[in-house]
Amino acid sequence: MRLKVNELEYCIQGIQILDGVSLQVEEGEFVGLIGPNGCGKSTLLKNIYRTYKPGRNAVFIGGEDVMAFRAKELAREVSVVAQENSVEFDMEVLDMVMYGRYSHKKMFQGERKEDLEICKRYIREVGLQGYEHRSYLSLSGGEKQRILLARALVQESKLIVLDEPTNHLDIRFQYLIMQTLKRQNITVFSALHDLNIAAMYCDKIVLMDHGRIVEIGTPKEVITEENIKKIFGVSSQVTENESTGKIQVYYLPEGCILEEGSVKSDAKV
Repeated sequence: MRLKVNELEYCIQGIQILDGVSLQVEEGEFVGLIGPNGCGKSTLLKNIYRTYKPGRNAVFIGGEDVMAFRAKELAREVSVVAQENSVEFDMEVLDMVMYGRYSHKKMFQGERKEDLEICKRYIREVGLQGYEHRSYLSLSGGEKQRILLARALVQESKLIVLDEPTNHLDIRFQYLIMQTLKRQNITVFSALHDLNIAAMYCDKIVLMDHGRIVEIGTPKEVITEENIKKIFGVSSQVTENESTGKIQVYYLPEGCILEEGSVKSDAKV
């Protein structure tokens, strides 16, 4: 499923948050969206999955204007893991995941054996087999995040949009979640704050700052020492891992400079 954003503008309370944003995510691509806090990443994603209402002819899903879809139609095409997911009432984990199947059901249709099997499979994929009858609100923040990912995956949509999906997760489950996403035969567009995770799993990187797209390219092209310094204000050393061929970012402490491949402090002792 192809995603296209065309000259998207968006204001909140008279303040321009998105300024002419254009990008394309091709079918089957895993694309990461990076940038500093407040640069417009979440606002862009909310326009894509219609929490905010983009203008006509600004966001296209599979060639169709996103504003032309009915809610149930959009849910069959796009699944979402948002950054804020407050749940006011409790339910069993299996029931929470089963909500992801609603777009595949007819009115008043109950649970089918197929739906149950799909839900249990994705609960297992996110590493929470045996939690089906646990109270959702009793889970840790990281466990809730993994269940919400399972709920998005059971939609079996062709495009999944995620806003910081590895938030609240320890290192093991950060990589488990990314590997789970990578295994799916879908298009993925995800905001990510960890540049090393973005470099390892993404086919393409979109770099944002101040509501605009700064650069789009491969991780090697976009995640550079120059961009990290300019956009994030942090000195770094970017190297290539010999075993994986992926780039790796090492952040340098404040007051350090890099000279001829070595880290030296310019701080006065």
